[in-house]
Amino acid sequence: DTALAAIGSCGSIYELLVGFGIGIGNGLAIVAARSYGVQDEDLLKKTVAGSLVIGFLSSLCITLAGLVGLHPLLVLLDTPAEILEEAYSYIIIIDVGVLVMFAYNLCAGLLRAIGNSFMPLVFLLISSGLNVALDLVFIAVVGMGVKGAAVATVISQGVSVVLCIFYVLRKTRVLVPERKHFQVGRKHFQVGRKLYWDLFSQSISMGLMSSIVSAGSVVLQYGINGLGTLVIAGHTAARKMFAFTDMPLIAMANAGSTFVSQNYGANHPDRVRKGMREIYLYSVVVAVLAVLLMNVGAEWMVKLISGSSEAVVLENGAKYLIWNAPFYAVLGVLLSTRYALQSLGQKVLPLFSSVIEFVGKILFVLFFIPRFAYDAVILCEPIIWCFMTVELVLVYLHDPFVFPKKTE
Repeated sequence: DTALAAIGSCGSIYELLVGFGIGIGNGLAIVAARSYGVQDEDLLKKTVAGSLVIGFLSSLCITLAGLVGLHPLLVLLDTPAEILEEAYSYIIIIDVGVLVMFAYNLCAGLLRAIGNSFMPLVFLLISSGLNVALDLVFIAVVGMGVKGAAVATVISQGVSVVLCIFYVLRKTRVLVPERKHFQVGRKHFQVGRKLYWDLFSQSISMGLMSSIVSAGSVVLQYGINGLGTLVIAGHTAARKMFAFTDMPLIAMANAGSTFVSQNYGANHPDRVRKGMREIYLYSVVVAVLAVLLMNVGAEWMVKLISGSSEAVVLENGAKYLIWNAPFYAVLGVLLSTRYALQSLGQKVLPLFSSVIEFVGKILFVLFFIPRFAYDAVILCEPIIWCFMTVELVLVYLHDPFVFPKKTE
């Protein structure tokens, strides 16, 4: 329970560090998908070159900020004293490995941008299997504790990066830039400047969108940490299971992002409308399956993940999963619409949805968690998702590319 709570107490910080890098990678991949959609190979290679430069610099900034601020942040979040150092030992290794995690996400995003979704899956399966094996070695055999989990994560991600690079060099040379693609000479200065601005603004927009959401989770973590170590452990186990069961929604949102980007570049708004309708229907189906799954096996899954026999851990964790399950439909619509809007070139209005979530979590920590304890923690995100989804869908329905105004 203590080890699980240590990882859980810095889970929101993990999302903040890694999420910003992943958001940047997704934003860069969106621009690459547009370049692929207009069938301009030279522009695509310049996009990859710019993505590598911006991604490296961004990851370096994230790592340096983490090295300076992680320990004070854990203290500020009222992390219980008995798990503080253990939590820090885990999150600092993750911080050092941010570049590796970003590199995999960018490689996978670029492959998806040119229509290859299969090989990123293969590399992820290999990485996940290796992660499990290294967890067992570093934690159970070597005795590194939670540090072992972090080291296993970084190493396995590093292997997937190497595999991605080898595959790109051997099979998808269209994604391999040459020296000239990194240069922005006088002759092509305006084009190069526009491309780099597009890459920078799109990546920062998605990175900020992710980090604002994660910043809200950091605030929420403060409220959770005040409820005690066992509550943290139960919440952590439930969040791990939630992160696993909402993957179908995240995967479809990512696929939809690539799909919308390509069709935006190819000027096919009708395909965007049709694709989004099917994604919305898919989200409802996933929610129905999640409700059935959680009502049958929520407590068993929490026990499997946590290894705990404490009633507080099992009951709170199961309640979290059961109450959240119906809202998977809302979450699916939220994610797919937000990513689609980013793919359509909208940067500010999708970002506003993240601000709604950030403010909502602050309000819950200030007013509802002190009164309703863990029940307020469970309902915090689902209620906020509903407000965010309304805003995003309204923006989507008024997008001039997808729903052009009829002229008389």
